[in-house]
Amino acid sequence: MSLLTVIIVLALIATIVTLAWGVGSMATGGTYDKKHSEQLMFTRIGIQTFAFVMLLVAVYLTVA
Repeated sequence: MSLLTVIIVLALIATIVTLAWGVGSMATGGTYDKKHSEQLMFTRIGIQTFAFVMLLVAVYLTVA
């Protein structure tokens, strides 16, 4: 397994963890959700973007 594959898998796992954390926060509600919901969303979007870019790099390197 190459380093790029490991990075992609870790980014995907981090996306899933952040998504679950945000959904759990929304499910419980309260002050924690009101304070951190936007931060969790932007974190998930950032990690997801990174994972997508790494997938594009992997495809590019495979084709080239």
